[in-house]
Amino acid sequence: MSYQIRPFRPADTQGVVDLIIPIQQGEFGVPVTLQDQPDLLDIENFYQRQGGFWVAEAEGRIIGSIALIRFGTAQAALRKMFVAAPWRGRAHGVGQALLETLLAQARGQGIVEITLGTVEILRAACRFYERNGFVAVAKADLPPAYPRMAVDTLFYQLRLG
Repeated sequence: MSYQIRPFRPADTQGVVDLIIPIQQGEFGVPVTLQDQPDLLDIENFYQRQGGFWVAEAEGRIIGSIALIRFGTAQAALRKMFVAAPWRGRAHGVGQALLETLLAQARGQGIVEITLGTVEILRAACRFYERNGFVAVAKADLPPAYPRMAVDTLFYQLRLG
């Protein structure tokens, strides 16, 4: 099965919501609702004007997402990285393709540091970030302007060279 990575379009909104909310709530029990994430209903203004938002699409369905939001002159946060369960893993490469798209776009925008937050239960995601050069950072060491999400408990950074 093939997929494509492309920029978000407003018509993708429901597909993105249908991807993210069940993963957060159902798979991982993260206590977050759509109401807690108004950015999901305004992706164009919240992400695309301040960094970018990309989706992975297969057979007309959104199977993955990733977002970049600037919070400093050369700093950005990685957000909303999700891949549908059947598409996870190295065999499909969806997560890797999404991350490589984001990193290329970040470099093109002059970003030199990317920070992300996640939760401990997402161990596979943590290993994925570490394999891609992200290093764990303490909450106290986060950049002051980093837009922290309330549910995040672990933080990672990547310096772009």
